[in-house]
Amino acid sequence: MDASNQLRVRLVTPDQVLLDQAADAVELPAKNGYLEVLLGHAPLLALLGSGEVRIHGGETSDQRFHVSWGFVEVLPDRVTILADDARKPAEIDTAAAKQELEDGHKLWNDAGDDASQYEKANQIIFDAESKLESAASKA
Repeated sequence: MDASNQLRVRLVTPDQVLLDQAADAVELPAKNGYLEVLLGHAPLLALLGSGEVRIHGGETSDQRFHVSWGFVEVLPDRVTILADDARKPAEIDTAAAKQELEDGHKLWNDAGDDASQYEKANQIIFDAESKLESAASKA
């Protein structure tokens, strides 16, 4: 397909540029739910949640990355994903994710009357569960 009929998708972490290519579509986890972006999408700036970014079509076959938190900028012809952490499902350390899940549950149980601790625990638990789900579907 002609690259002028595709989105430019860029996935960036504080350490590196993981992806910079044309794609037919991209699905991503905004903080309030998944978005699918196609060429011509209305401009949008959103908080990025934890979950899978799926790149469809483009220069290579479909690709998936697990991302954790950050921002996404959508323009009619490009998507820029600025993630705190991003990795391919096969690169996820499941032992570390299981430990994060355990730590999140401990924080939840020890939160007492502190609402901010419950919120932090929920974020840790959600991220760990999301990593484990992504790693399990790496095939």
